[in-house]
Amino acid sequence: MIDGDNSSSDNVNHPPHYGGENDTYETIKVIEAWEMDFVEGNILKYLRRYKKKNGLEDLQKSLWYLEYLINKYKSNDKQKRGITLGE
Repeated sequence: MIDGDNSSSDNVNHPPHYGGENDTYETIKVIEAWEMDFVEGNILKYLRRYKKKNGLEDLQKSLWYLEYLINKYKSNDKQKRGITLGE
């Protein structure tokens, strides 16, 4: 835990836009419980905080990561089925 005054410490350790320490569904707790990877965690992180932090920008970031994951999934699926990209 990072030391400091309560307001800055809360913003570092358990920011309210991620749910805060006492929230059962604090973003980091959910990411860890669901064993999400970096991309999946970022989808959740930006979606969780958009109302309390950066609004549309956070929704766009979440969407960017979701589209990245979808494209990665499609690419992996095609490789498993022996389909080359561009077909």
